[in-house]
Amino acid sequence: MNAKAAEFPGTWRPNQGSTVALFDQLRLQVIHAVDHGTLVPGARLPAVRALAETLAVAPHTVARAYKELEAAGVVATRGRNGTVVCAPETRLGSLSAAAAEYSSAAKAQGASFAEAVKLLAAAYDAD
Repeated sequence: MNAKAAEFPGTWRPNQGSTVALFDQLRLQVIHAVDHGTLVPGARLPAVRALAETLAVAPHTVARAYKELEAAGVVATRGRNGTVVCAPETRLGSLSAAAAEYSSAAKAQGASFAEAVKLLAAAYDAD
């Protein structure tokens, strides 16, 4: 087992008093760890029940975070082989395709690069 994965979540624990849902805190923490190289492609994440116990949260909380991470292409669930971190190309592949589609639509409607970026930034910040 990858030593880096064995260390996850390290000392991090969700903030029970936060307005951010526990599953979302975990989801964001995994993304942060992947983006900063703490979790490398191929690293196996802890099993749902084990991580739930470590974090003192319900298993459903971890399962939902894993499900959303999988939908985003950050991790892949391999049945009995567990949940592993995907390579960045896997994660960003669909995002790259969406960016190309957006770019084409913006150009077709006569938007400048600056206008397209402004619209994208507004949409990004809307969540």
